[in-house]
Amino acid sequence: MLHLLKRLALLIVGPLLFLFICLAPHFCEGRKGFRAWYWRLVPRACGWLLWFLSIRVQISPEAVARMASDDNSIFAVNHRSHLDGFALLSNVPTEKWVTFGAKKEFFSNFFVGRGFRAAGLVSIDRARGSDALRHLAQAVRDMPSRRSLILFPEGTRSRSEGLAPFKAGVVIVARDAGRSIRPVVIAGSDALLPRDRKLPKPGTIRIDVLESFDCDAEAEVNDDLERLQAGMSNAYEALLRS
Repeated sequence: MLHLLKRLALLIVGPLLFLFICLAPHFCEGRKGFRAWYWRLVPRACGWLLWFLSIRVQISPEAVARMASDDNSIFAVNHRSHLDGFALLSNVPTEKWVTFGAKKEFFSNFFVGRGFRAAGLVSIDRARGSDALRHLAQAVRDMPSRRSLILFPEGTRSRSEGLAPFKAGVVIVARDAGRSIRPVVIAGSDALLPRDRKLPKPGTIRIDVLESFDCDAEAEVNDDLERLQAGMSNAYEALLRS
């Protein structure tokens, strides 16, 4: 009954919160300190959404501490469902700033485009291929060291039981930007919201934040990619067993 009541409340609160987040930049973007205030609101909103959906995120204090002390990195996160971003953002500590890349088409959308720019999201033109990676690397170089771009090295939600093969972009961008990689592993979100389901089930999502991964500039990109995937795959399997 409690789950039902919370979901009914979300039908009212959810659209209002969405409109506020989308429209606030249209009225407040020019005010001093707006970006800091706005970007702190987004993770809180993610946490509220998960609470209304009766979804709990399990993450250790040690993992949160790794995020809080993280500097000069790119986040590499495996992708299981649409819940992944909400689960991660709701647990990012205030000491750490993160941002996403988004298709450039979203930035021209009236409702979300201005919010994306206000939050510091990075526009990605997928049609530009390798130029898009160079653009991403330059955007990362221009960021403060405490802000990290979140990339999904699998490229899309994995359809397999384990992690899908990684694409080289995350290593290429990290090398070009002169940053390390912070691996983040998420498990359980696909069980709550599989591809064929519109609304998630209540349950638990598990997250682990691994030790920093340093690329080897003398090695082949694929060698770094294999090392990164092996470490994240082991951590993912450990989360499934926990």
